[in-house]
Amino acid sequence: MNVLLLIHSLGSGGAERVAANLANHWAGLGWTVSLATFAPPESDAYPLDRRVRRVHLGRYAPSATPLHAAWASIARVRALRRALRDLRPDVAMSLMAPANLLMALGAWRASGLRSIGCEHTHPPLDPMGPLRERLRRLLYPNLDAVVTLTADSADWVRTNVRARRVAVIPNPVAWPLVDTTPRVDPDAMLAPDRRLLLGVGRLQTPKGFHLLIDAFARLAARHPHWSLAIVGEGPEAAALTRQAQALGLADRVLLTGRVGNVGAWYRRADLFVSASLLEGFPNALIEAMAYDTPAVVFDCDTGPREIVRDGVDGVLVPNGDTGRLQAALDALMGDADRRAAMGRRAGEARQRFSMVDVSCRWQALFDELRGGPGV
Repeated sequence: MNVLLLIHSLGSGGAERVAANLANHWAGLGWTVSLATFAPPESDAYPLDRRVRRVHLGRYAPSATPLHAAWASIARVRALRRALRDLRPDVAMSLMAPANLLMALGAWRASGLRSIGCEHTHPPLDPMGPLRERLRRLLYPNLDAVVTLTADSADWVRTNVRARRVAVIPNPVAWPLVDTTPRVDPDAMLAPDRRLLLGVGRLQTPKGFHLLIDAFARLAARHPHWSLAIVGEGPEAAALTRQAQALGLADRVLLTGRVGNVGAWYRRADLFVSASLLEGFPNALIEAMAYDTPAVVFDCDTGPREIVRDGVDGVLVPNGDTGRLQAALDALMGDADRRAAMGRRAGEARQRFSMVDVSCRWQALFDELRGGPGV
C-alpha cells in the first residue's frame, strides 16, 4: 500500500499527532508512506519513523489580502498535484477541513488515486466562514470518501454535503506516548504527596480552562493536598496566569507551557479534567484514560460521550454546567477508592481505541475504495 497523508503542519495539536502516529504505524507495517505539509519540517512537534517520507510543499506563509490568499491556494493545489504525480500513492488522505478542500482540488481526476478527507472537528460548531463553507459543499463530492470521528459529525456531513461515501473512524491512542522535547518533569514541580488534577490542551477560550481554574478555586480549601496542572500553550496563557494569581492560587495552579513528555504528566495525574465547551474527538482525554486516569469532562458536542462511559471510567457533566463540574470534581477528589476503580476501567481505552484496531478500520476503507484487498 502506498499512502500519502496531507496536513498543513506537524506542529503541536491533536490532528497533527494523529497524522504522525498513523504514518509511523503504517510505515512499520511495510507500507510506502509519505507525509506532506505546507509548513517546513523544522516546525514539526512529533517525530516520524525514518521510513516515512517527509514532503515539504511550501506555501505556508499567511496571506495579507483575499487576492493573495486565492493565489496562495492555487499554488498549494499545484504543489500538491506535483507531489501526487511524483509519489503516485494508491490513497491520499487529508486531515482537517482546509486541507480537505485542497485535496478535493489536487486529487481531482488523478488516475488510479483514491482521495479521502478527514474532519477533525464537528463542522457546525467550527465553521470556516461563508466562502469556505460553500467550497466544502461544492468540492467534497470530488473526494472518494469523507471520514469523521463521530456519528454525529457523519450525520451532519450526510445531510449537508453530497459526499460519495461517509465513514466513522475514531482517533487511535498511542500508548505509551513517545517523549519529545521540551521535557518538563512533573516530580520537579510537585512534591510526592501532592495529588494532581490535570488538564491538557491548547490555551484558548473554547477549552474552558478559565472555568476550570474557577472551579478548582472553590474546592481548594476542601482539598488542600491537591494541585491543578494545565499542560499546553496558547493565547490565553497570560490571562490564566493572572487569574490564578488573583485567586491566591499561584502556588497550586501550574501552567507548564508545551511539554514533549506529556505521558509523564498523565502517569503522575490522579484525575483528568476537561471543561472544554467544543471538541471534535479529544485526544488528550483518550490518552489520559489510556494511562489509567479517570476523567471528569463536559459532555460537549462531540467526542466525550463516545469515549467516557459515565460512572464507569469517568463522569460526564452537562456542557457548561460549572456547578455540576465542581460537584463531580469534589466527589472524586475526596474518594480515592472510587478514583482507583474508575482508573482501572479507564485503562481499557488502550484496547477500545488501539492503533491496531483503528488501523484495521482504515485499511478496510482503503480496500473498499480500491475494489478489494490487494487491489
